[in-house]
Amino acid sequence: MQKINIRKLVYALRHRFLTLNNVVIAVAFLIAFSWVWGSLGMMQRNYSLQKEVDFKKRQLELTELERDNLALQKRYFQTTEYQELAARENLYLVRSGENVLVLPPNSQGAKDADKPAATAAVADVTRVGNLEQWVNFLFGGYSKSISKD
Repeated sequence: MQKINIRKLVYALRHRFLTLNNVVIAVAFLIAFSWVWGSLGMMQRNYSLQKEVDFKKRQLELTELERDNLALQKRYFQTTEYQELAARENLYLVRSGENVLVLPPNSQGAKDADKPAATAAVADVTRVGNLEQWVNFLFGGYSKSISKD
């Protein structure tokens, strides 16, 4: 009995779904799918290659800027102005009528005296909230707060 049911099922599948039109449509879908898959692969490859080209262009521009900067530095180092400044700084040479004042390095007390001033300036900035800073920036509130101090 099951053999008959299986045969009927195979016969129905073969005559309903495996027609020439359905096979042609399935082949067309396979071709379209492979074409889309190939196109996506090519687009991904082109994207990665374009990223690489852009990176190389940025590197080239950076190298050119560095080269130009070095050329300008070379020209500057060849000027008499730089040579005079280098001689004054390194050899402590002076022009006639000038006096050189050479100071010793700062003591620890002088370095400690500078620290509280720097931290106080940072503390004032952190007291103001982000929203208040934006409001002050957009509506000019800093001019009022500066005049209060």
